[in-house]
Amino acid sequence: MEFAIGDVIVSSVTDFDRVELPIARFLPDAEHDVLAASRDFLEPEHAVLDLGTVSLAIQSFVLRVAGRTILIDPCVGEHKERPTQPDWNLRDATGYLSRLAAAGVRPDEVDVVFCTHLHSDHVGWNTQLKDGRWVPTFPKARYLIGRGEMAHWQALLAQATTKYPALEDSVLPVLQAGQVDLIDDGYEPAAGIDLMPLPGHTPGQMGLHLRRGGERAVFCGDAIHSPIQVLHPELSAGLDTDPDRSRLTRFSLLQSLAENHDWLVPAHFRGTHRARIRAAGEGFFPDFAPS
Repeated sequence: MEFAIGDVIVSSVTDFDRVELPIARFLPDAEHDVLAASRDFLEPEHAVLDLGTVSLAIQSFVLRVAGRTILIDPCVGEHKERPTQPDWNLRDATGYLSRLAAAGVRPDEVDVVFCTHLHSDHVGWNTQLKDGRWVPTFPKARYLIGRGEMAHWQALLAQATTKYPALEDSVLPVLQAGQVDLIDDGYEPAAGIDLMPLPGHTPGQMGLHLRRGGERAVFCGDAIHSPIQVLHPELSAGLDTDPDRSRLTRFSLLQSLAENHDWLVPAHFRGTHRARIRAAGEGFFPDFAPS
């Protein structure tokens, strides 16, 4: 699927079109009766409330900006050992690279890979298995990773009490290949783009702020997973490293988007993938782009 933000064409490249997760685990503070008040809006695209599930996509976004091709969040990948995620474990022949090609992009044409954070569904296609080794999927790209995000995960690795397979097979190989640039807030990978801090889900999560052709958008990674969190920004995800900070980040982001009439593009929205945000009472409401 393609859509425009100003003069930039954005392509979404899907890895999983629909992932169903239990609301009780994913948004542990959510109350069924409160969500049910928005049933007509949420169902069936974003939730199935009687089953207690939230529906997400796993996808990348490709931006062509100022002569550069930028890939945001390269999904789950193939041949990766993910025993705690059976649907992700040792996947093969998923068609992701074919869908990338259908969007007009070969791996060697990607100039920049930006990982908003280093969870396994945002780094998997950083690498692919060749001759028994993990090698960068995008051989000419610079991989952008927040300096604070990398430091957080490297500190966990140094403790040597838990394994982090996504780091070992999808992050460290591109670091060892010399293709990683550790970047700070405000870094500009192309004209009209800067990277912004969105901490809480992970300590160093960053978003991409696009300003082109008179329009603006924030590609926010997992600062907001579901439209439920636009309607109820107080609901932090169960996987958030710091739920309180995540909540503050989300409120601040939504307030800014509503005030500036900017687009919100989260990593996991299904359907048209993007929405304008408007204030609604004490909260917010996402006005989705037409299909």
